[in-house]
Amino acid sequence: MVDVATFDRDGYLKIEQPDLRGAAEAARAALWAQIELSPDDPASWTQPVVWAADMTGAGPFGELSRSVRLAQTLDALCGAGGWQPRGALGNIPVRFPGPPADDRGWHIDLNTPQPDGGWAVSGRPHTLLLLTLLSDVGPDDAPTRIRAGSHRDVAAVLEEAPMDFLEAGALVDRVSAGRPVVQATGSAGDMYVVHPFTVHAADEHRGSTPRFMAQAPVMLRTPLCPAGQAF
Repeated sequence: MVDVATFDRDGYLKIEQPDLRGAAEAARAALWAQIELSPDDPASWTQPVVWAADMTGAGPFGELSRSVRLAQTLDALCGAGGWQPRGALGNIPVRFPGPPADDRGWHIDLNTPQPDGGWAVSGRPHTLLLLTLLSDVGPDDAPTRIRAGSHRDVAAVLEEAPMDFLEAGALVDRVSAGRPVVQATGSAGDMYVVHPFTVHAADEHRGSTPRFMAQAPVMLRTPLCPAGQAF
């Protein structure tokens, strides 16, 4: 049963999927080949972040994106038919141990398409955020940080008019600063469904094993109502 009340309270929901661990491991092997690095050669891990992507949904990526538990969760949160199924996992930042990249500011994602083909932040989002763990992620492995309940703060200050990403980031950081921080940890194959107003940030990698995590928008059939009402 999907815990809609927890999503409404905290602004995110974790989906544990031990049955998809094998798919996540196969996807990770494909991504190592894509970025042309090796899990057995730490000396080659010279960048804090290397970006990979799945835009085809082939093989294990498709198995993950078609997760039955994900579909059940989205149906419960958005209503049956209220979201558009994804065919792929999208962008996949691979974070390596060592000095962090300068990309760890608190923010919400671009959520509203614009007439010119770009995207902006607005109080009437067309997306929610899906995080897919493709490796085991512990507290030291650069887990995404989430300010629990911050979607309430953001809903109170965002208007329908689109905002610049950096301007919106400064605003949502300020209004949500008092919220408790949780870490998106879990096992390979697990997913997090995140409210479009939930403030989150990357973290420093203090561990020893590269972290693979896909992050992608899930398009809503109908934009979220103003003032952060439920889906």
